[in-house]
Amino acid sequence: MTRNHFQPSRRTVLGGAVAALAVAGTGTAQASSWPSEFPLPDGWLPEGITTGSKPYAYMGSRADGSIYRTDLRTGEGGVLHQGATGLASIGLKLDGDGLLYVAGGAGGTAKVVDARSGELLTTYQLTRNAAPFINDVVLHRDRAWFTDSRDAVLHGVPRGREGEVRALPITGEWVQAPAGTNSANGLVATPDGRGLLVVNAGQLYTVDIRTGHATEVALVGGTDVTNGDGLVRLGRVLYVVQNRQNKITVWDLDRNATTATLRRTITDPRFDVPTTAARFGDRLYLVNARFSSPQTPQTTFNAVSVSL
Repeated sequence: MTRNHFQPSRRTVLGGAVAALAVAGTGTAQASSWPSEFPLPDGWLPEGITTGSKPYAYMGSRADGSIYRTDLRTGEGGVLHQGATGLASIGLKLDGDGLLYVAGGAGGTAKVVDARSGELLTTYQLTRNAAPFINDVVLHRDRAWFTDSRDAVLHGVPRGREGEVRALPITGEWVQAPAGTNSANGLVATPDGRGLLVVNAGQLYTVDIRTGHATEVALVGGTDVTNGDGLVRLGRVLYVVQNRQNKITVWDLDRNATTATLRRTITDPRFDVPTTAARFGDRLYLVNARFSSPQTPQTTFNAVSVSL
């Protein structure tokens, strides 16, 4: 593990909850004139998006690990953090202390980036496996938890304090998919805070963060969440971005997240393989990864929003 020195405040552990409450209060104040879509640089290869309590979106690049920041009020933005050849920024989350926790894809890493300056603060080497894919991240209590789409394990990075990375093997009812990136992907905390909800190979699982035991969530009104990617949970409502399906399915969770009942489906003609989503006010913002289009330096990319 390599790291640069940084000392975020003690608010970090509770920062995610504070930011979520702040964002929740912005819905009625959000101007209807804000753009509902905005461009990203050509060749950006977006995958992840995150927001905080202020009207900015942060989006990572699979091309070189850079991070782009857009002002949601105007749709204008610029590169916040400059990556390098061979790096990637996949899923990312912003905490209340202005720290971005970033999944490093095939590099097997997790990064911490200052969302104000763009400075790289820390790099964690999560695994030495030959072919990892650190895919997404959620901030929960004192750790940032990362999925590896090629291994049945969650990695817990300490937030805002010194500590060791925790590798949590996933057991129980978990079914590991063959090699590829259609297994463990997006994740959120369960409504009761006792575990994590993880999308894996078209199904949803709850994972106990003490033991790693996984239990498959019973789906009512639908048989699967094929191509499930990013997850957003608001209370007991779960939004599942199904990338190549070009849709978001909306599920009602029971108290213990043992059952998810399909409420509705959100589609939009502007969807072009959206991967992940982030909420600000009364909107969900999504990046279009365009996996079915040429992934070249000249390929155009954008982000779009839909009303909740």
